[in-house]
Amino acid sequence: MNAIILDTETHTIDGYPIEISHSPCSFEQGVLEVDHNRNFDQYFSCPEPITFGAMAVHHILEADLVGCPSYDTFRLPANVTHIIGHNIDYDIRAIRLCDSSIQVKAICTLALSRMVWPDESHTLSALYYLLMEDKALARSHLRKAHNAKWDIYFTGVVLKAIVEKLGIKDMQSLYLFSEQARIPTKISFGKHKGMAIKDLPSDYIVWLLKQPDLDPYLVKALKG
Repeated sequence: MNAIILDTETHTIDGYPIEISHSPCSFEQGVLEVDHNRNFDQYFSCPEPITFGAMAVHHILEADLVGCPSYDTFRLPANVTHIIGHNIDYDIRAIRLCDSSIQVKAICTLALSRMVWPDESHTLSALYYLLMEDKALARSHLRKAHNAKWDIYFTGVVLKAIVEKLGIKDMQSLYLFSEQARIPTKISFGKHKGMAIKDLPSDYIVWLLKQPDLDPYLVKALKG
């Protein structure tokens, strides 16, 4: 199994990727290793201007993209089977704008962190503060947050802590834990927002299951 930790910065919400970064990772004798020395990090041009909202998050300017390859030239490394990231579905949607043929298994550190630290904030920055003993050093690092290359590093730190907490020794087990973590236990919208899914009225469950484009993990939860 070939896995990478991947992050993107986009020109707007759910937009074209204008920065893509990824680093390979693997389990070596049951220990997770992230090889930042083999990191890929590239700016890409796209056919639309960067919105000011997006610019305020990642601070990538139009001038930074002059002479950069077009977003649709990006391709994943050969034989990648798993992509790991914080809210990774967002990033996979972004890179599928580059190459619609991408088919991978997604491992979400956001979902896993909610499983491991249910009472904490689950932003990447908050988790990094949680895990770093030296808070001043963490602060200096986090001032570079929303740079895709640095977010790969933060995600690797969080992932290693998750793997240790859950006793995970291989990529398939990590994927299965992620799949389980992605199944919600509470409804996050509508008139029953915050209610445990197991306590939802049966007629409401029947109605929800008839709705189009329902999240597949919510469907799993509703069907029990």
